[in-house]
Amino acid sequence: MKYKKIRNYLGSILFSMIIVSCTDLTETVYDQIVTENYYNTKDDVIRAAFRPFEHAYWSIGSRFTINEETTDQLGTWNRDGWWVDGQIWQRYHYHTWTIDDDIPEWDACFTGIMQACSVLDDFKGLDPTQLKMTQDELDALSSQIRTLRAWFYIRLLDAYRNIPLAVSKDASLNSQGQVDPIEVFSFIETELTESLNFLPMKNGTNGNGEEQGQWNKAGAAALLVRLYLNAEKWIGKPMYGECAKYAQKIIDGEYGFYEISDRWDAPYDWNNETCNEVIFGFHGSYGRSHWHYDSDVYWWCLPANAQYYLGSVKQGGFNPKYAAQPSRNIEGNLYDFTLGMPVYKFQKYPEDYRLKKYKNLGNSTREGMFLFGYLEYEEGGEMRQVMSPSNGIPLYLRDQVGIFHGIAPGEVPENKVSDMKNGDHNSGWHFAKYPFYSDEDAGRREADYSEIRLAEIYYSLAECEFRTGNNEEAGKLLNHVRKRYYPVDKYQEYLYLPDGQIKLTENELIDEWGREFFAEGRRRTDLCRWNKFTTGIWWDKQPDADNHTEIFPLKRSTLNSNPNLVQNPGYDSVSR
Repeated sequence: MKYKKIRNYLGSILFSMIIVSCTDLTETVYDQIVTENYYNTKDDVIRAAFRPFEHAYWSIGSRFTINEETTDQLGTWNRDGWWVDGQIWQRYHYHTWTIDDDIPEWDACFTGIMQACSVLDDFKGLDPTQLKMTQDELDALSSQIRTLRAWFYIRLLDAYRNIPLAVSKDASLNSQGQVDPIEVFSFIETELTESLNFLPMKNGTNGNGEEQGQWNKAGAAALLVRLYLNAEKWIGKPMYGECAKYAQKIIDGEYGFYEISDRWDAPYDWNNETCNEVIFGFHGSYGRSHWHYDSDVYWWCLPANAQYYLGSVKQGGFNPKYAAQPSRNIEGNLYDFTLGMPVYKFQKYPEDYRLKKYKNLGNSTREGMFLFGYLEYEEGGEMRQVMSPSNGIPLYLRDQVGIFHGIAPGEVPENKVSDMKNGDHNSGWHFAKYPFYSDEDAGRREADYSEIRLAEIYYSLAECEFRTGNNEEAGKLLNHVRKRYYPVDKYQEYLYLPDGQIKLTENELIDEWGREFFAEGRRRTDLCRWNKFTTGIWWDKQPDADNHTEIFPLKRSTLNSNPNLVQNPGYDSVSR
């Protein structure tokens, strides 16, 4: 079982956050921990520095929800009464959310920002010599917190555009209401460029190792790549040249050694702290922190009763929420949407290794990414099939959405409706991007969450090249990643020009973003950048009336809590 120092720190942090309360208000207080007496050692500083990181890791669930449920690849339809939840998932899908819907991204990010501000404020009053640390060490820790805060602000700028700017726990130093998006953008840019000077560089050629979960120069530079890639959408100023500059620096190894893994699944595997493709990852470990498995993300991507197929009965059952949107209608015919149809987009290149049915091979290894068809397993010397939790009929997972209820593969049900209101447990391919190893495997739920991969840098640079008309250079960059998915003898057929025969078009590039980063919580951002989010058509989704849904509304409770906040355009406000 892998071991990381940061996990010890975070374990201590989580323990310290447990507060026991009682009703006796006259209770004698024998000691208190406040800022003035908390920081006594270097370890105290480190523990404080990493307190916001656990919240950040937990918060990826909210980003996953808003960036996947609202787009063309994943969906949460009614499964025989499962996951109705007041039709919130339908409103996400149809872009009809309201100010009374609990869209979590605002609260999730601002909680992390204020935690970071509190720590940074504390650090300003510390004398490192009294703590047996150097000023450089303190500056490096401060820069990590500033980088993490910038990461939260990037998410808020993407989701809401018009947000307050908080830089301290002292409210007088923060904006009273929202500021211009350009001001937030400039703040993020400054935080990252300044932090680059103090952050460490990755050492060695064996992944991040014990430094997994800590920001370094490449991580901050990668956030600048994200910022500049989306600048035209967020602030109306194209900055693809700046994006390309930092992307090239990372690829050239200016911030440490990184490389694209030969195995497609290595960045998601149980030992991915050794993978040189991972630039920044949140550390996960079975029995400790594993939020990407448990916090409304990947634990919800497998069919009910999949634990029998996976051999993970001791780890608990599954509650299927997310599945791939269908490529085929009830009759089994392909839809003709330009967007969506994610399974078909993979099947365009049929020997893609990711298309193999997900299977645990033993010794913490697996093959494939998708779960489809019958799911068979051995029990008591007999072969069995995973059963539907609704009617006790064997599941048969289809690239379709409808009410199938045990009819044979290929048969057409009487109900021809395929929409968000009509589905069952047979509807949609499920997937396991991160492995769900068996109870006996050391790697069960041990994978770290890969927040930034080198593949993102290659794809970002490719998009910059494509936007300047250099399609062949864009194709080369994409192929550098894509070649790991296909047999060598299929390169000519499957790779982009000039390495293969496939012409790279705008639609193909958008599809390729979707394949590479399928279910990684960024699809909405990519569709918005290409002006497809509100104008596109996909399964059970027509174009929006206008573009105001590119950003989300402020919740009623948020508006009521601060009279200085103004609702985003196109949404209802509140009476004050």
